[in-house]
Amino acid sequence: MSSPAQPEIPAPLSDLKIQYTKIFINNEWHDSVSGKKFPVINPATEEVICHVEEGDKADVDKAVKAARQAFQIGSTWRTMDASERGRLLNKLADLIERDRLLLATMESMNAGKVFPQAYMMDLDISIKTLKYCAGWADKIHGQTIPSDGDFFTYTRREPIGVCGQIIPWNGPLIMLTWKIGPVGKLVKEAAGKSNLKRVTLELGGKSPCIVFADADLDNAVEFAHQGVFFHQGQICIAASRLFVEESIYDEFVKRSVERANKYVLGNPLNAGINQGPQIFGPVQQIMKFKSLDDVIKRANNTPYGLAAGVFTKDLDKAITVSSALQAGVVWVNCYLAMAVQCPFGGFKMSGNGRELGEHGIYEYTELKTVAMKISQKNS
Repeated sequence: MSSPAQPEIPAPLSDLKIQYTKIFINNEWHDSVSGKKFPVINPATEEVICHVEEGDKADVDKAVKAARQAFQIGSTWRTMDASERGRLLNKLADLIERDRLLLATMESMNAGKVFPQAYMMDLDISIKTLKYCAGWADKIHGQTIPSDGDFFTYTRREPIGVCGQIIPWNGPLIMLTWKIGPVGKLVKEAAGKSNLKRVTLELGGKSPCIVFADADLDNAVEFAHQGVFFHQGQICIAASRLFVEESIYDEFVKRSVERANKYVLGNPLNAGINQGPQIFGPVQQIMKFKSLDDVIKRANNTPYGLAAGVFTKDLDKAITVSSALQAGVVWVNCYLAMAVQCPFGGFKMSGNGRELGEHGIYEYTELKTVAMKISQKNS
């Protein structure tokens, strides 16, 4: 059975016109309170793409005030049917699909991302994330609990409330949809007059990638290469520590060098370009190992634990190593295999909480228990 044909990637827009440069608060565009603007620079050409309003504390206060009003009992948003919220998220996904070419061109110019990656990956994941969360809007259920005594007890999941987000520069559209999809996650407001905050943090890592001698060598070389060179290496899950079994080490290094030498650097909007402008660069450390116990210890010898990769044809070895690795995501015979249905996050210093999937939805909720005294007597 032949694999499905890949969709044709259009050329980026050549006459890009930036229409919206103001601050979006309460469904309206606003000038900054200070009147300040700042330039958005194309990192490939160092040309100014546009000037946008510069948000400050006063603008944040306006946004928080509007969000608090939307969260009040009786507000339009709070009384809206859950299914209607899902419809609005689906509508947003459809609008992003409609403007996919425009947004991919902007993403490539703004973040320096190679255009085909922006068009195919960033926009695709963004659209899928919103649609996945839209499907969850009316499916966030509680439980009934058979508690002791004459009580009817149930739980319900309620939205956290007003939140704040920090969106990274290297994938702003994907990260934005990861945050707004669940409708109301982010960083919890201070409780009363205290400074208690609830946070979810997706941080970086020094992710290990382990290649055993029995692995498919061509497959391992390609995935390990993409794991560290994707988006110029400017990703949190970069496979920056590569461990290769001693017997195949020399051949693996040879093929990895040949693969890296095929790269073509240039303007990410141009056809045939593999790598755009650089902030910090990809560094592929390729280190030898002899034994399974040794490589697991070395792979875990880091304060971080975001992602990891294992390449082997031995199923027992794959399960053993993936269980032993201290990382929030472990890929076997692949790397960078992200899916909106699957939770994503790190161990140790690589983060707190999860994004995406069912667990990502629950990060945005508070769990409430309700116990009601009832009579067990017959009337």
